[in-house]
Amino acid sequence: MVLLLRTLWKGLTLRFRAPLEALEASVLSFRVWPNDLDVNVHMNNGRFLSVMDLGRFDLTFRTGLGRAMLRNRWKPLVGGVTIRYRRSLDPFEAYELHTRLLGWDAKWFFLEQRFVKRGGELAAEGVVRALFRGREGNVPVAEVLSQMGYVGPDINPPEALRRWAEG
Repeated sequence: MVLLLRTLWKGLTLRFRAPLEALEASVLSFRVWPNDLDVNVHMNNGRFLSVMDLGRFDLTFRTGLGRAMLRNRWKPLVGGVTIRYRRSLDPFEAYELHTRLLGWDAKWFFLEQRFVKRGGELAAEGVVRALFRGREGNVPVAEVLSQMGYVGPDINPPEALRRWAEG
């Protein structure tokens, strides 16, 4: 239920946040609530993955891609996630989620998502492999980039991410 409320809140306040260029980072502020906790009384590892959805939602709509996604009935699909937990997020602790596009290949977009505590300490970092699917199948990467207004050179993901995606 809290994620539903967080999603609604982020959606309702979207128009008050500045638009982003395709390669800019989305930064969202959150706080750890009691129902985010596990038996160790810190944020549950699965909750990190759920909050990451909100960062991708924000990046998608603030880059202008969200309107095209809705208009064309494209569905965002995650093809893989890897995350490394470094520090706990404790009850009521404030943190930021930084989401940015790392690069792409012929099929997949690669995004980095970082959970940053106050003072800049890294709590967790993840990488997501995602694509968009339309009525006729996967939406070509070039079309998605065009809808985001990106006209620069291709940005290949780092070699380690390509190996991870293939593995």
